[in-house]
Amino acid sequence: MNKYHRILDKILKKGKLQENKKGGIKYLTNELIELKPLDLLEIFEGHGIARNKLKNELQLFIKGERLTEKYREIGVNWWDYCGPILVNSYPTYFEQLPKLIEKINKEKRNSKNYVLFLGSTAAESNQQPCLSLIQFQIDAGKLVVSAYQRSSDASLGLPADIYHLYLISRQVDIPLKSITLMLANVHIYDNNIVSTQELLKGNAPSFNLNV
Repeated sequence: MNKYHRILDKILKKGKLQENKKGGIKYLTNELIELKPLDLLEIFEGHGIARNKLKNELQLFIKGERLTEKYREIGVNWWDYCGPILVNSYPTYFEQLPKLIEKINKEKRNSKNYVLFLGSTAAESNQQPCLSLIQFQIDAGKLVVSAYQRSSDASLGLPADIYHLYLISRQVDIPLKSITLMLANVHIYDNNIVSTQELLKGNAPSFNLNV
């Protein structure tokens, strides 16, 4: 069982119950998942991820594209519920990423933490980013990526975030040591419980998007 599937299994077995406006969930707080390159390989080989869609989605984020129509054109329709324009969402912050990556590649300073903040409490929002911070550090010549997530849908959002972080790490001209995610709240919605159980049995179920 890869590390991503272990988190799913832990939520199913030890998760607490809660109701919110989107429905019932099983959740855990303050979980940490550290992924080395081999762990990432195991996840990507053993778990179905829409790689092309996520790669194209990230490219639109970095361009600062806020029109949901542009995401539908690449087959991504999970942003439609936000409205026609993504206000204060991922594109607002990811468009800062190229300059940050350029700075890291130029300086490569071991003593410096390079940080991309996502989200602003002072700005209008129709979807506050669940991924709130990405930090890049250089440790003994290798790249350490750390990310903080305020909220993580373990069935759908978490594997997508892991893949996005991996794609981002590849833009840095330093060998990757690890990607660590700190999950303030990681959860599975009630209507995805059975599908998650089937996934852990080795099947390929479909999941519901809860918005």
